[in-house]
Amino acid sequence: MADAKILGGSETAKLDDSAFGASFNEALVHESVRAELAARRQGTHATKTRGNVRGGGAKPWRQKGTGRARAGSSRSPIWTGGGTIFGPSPRHYTFKVNRKERRAALRSALSVHAARGSIAVFDTNAFETPATKKAAALLEDAGLKLPILVVLSDDQEQAALSFRNISRVSVLSVSMVGVADLIGAASVVCSQAALDALTARANGERSEEPS
Repeated sequence: MADAKILGGSETAKLDDSAFGASFNEALVHESVRAELAARRQGTHATKTRGNVRGGGAKPWRQKGTGRARAGSSRSPIWTGGGTIFGPSPRHYTFKVNRKERRAALRSALSVHAARGSIAVFDTNAFETPATKKAAALLEDAGLKLPILVVLSDDQEQAALSFRNISRVSVLSVSMVGVADLIGAASVVCSQAALDALTARANGERSEEPS
C-alpha cells in the first residue's frame, strides 16, 4: 500500500490500494485527456458564407460584352469582401468516454503520482484565514516539483485563497479535477477531504464526475 507524505510533519497518510495501486493504462489515459480538453473548447468560432455577407444582390455587370470574366455577385468568395468557403461554424468538440473507462483512467493517473511519491496531504486547519506566505513556505519545505496541483473540497475556500497566487501552482476543487489536470501536474497536494473524495470517485462511489 502506497503512502502520501503529510506536509509540515514526518507522518504519512495511507492511500487506498484500489485507487492508487492500479497499473498505468496509457490508451485510456490518452482518450480521457483528449475528451476533457475537447470539452473545454468553446467552439464559438464562426465565419460568414456568401449567403450571410451583406450586399451583393445585383449582378456587378452584364453577362456578355464587357471583356471581363462573368460575375454574378460582388460577395463571391473570390472577391474582396466576399464570403468564406468552408469556414468554421459554431460547434461542440465533445465526445463520449464511458464511465468505467474514465474511472480507470483516473486510477491510472492517481497511481502514477503514488508510485512517484509526488502526492502529498496537508492540514487545512492551518489556513483559517488566507496566508499566501505560509502556503508558499509549506510547499517549499516539502521540496515538491513544479508545477503543483492543489486539490481542495468546495468548502475550503480560505486554503484556496492561500495557494492561488503562487507561481506555477494551480488550485482546483475536487469536483473539477480531471485526468488531464493530474497528468499535467508534476506534484499533487490534497486536503484530507479532497483525497477521500478522489478515492471515492476512482472507486466508483460517486456519480458526479467532470465531463
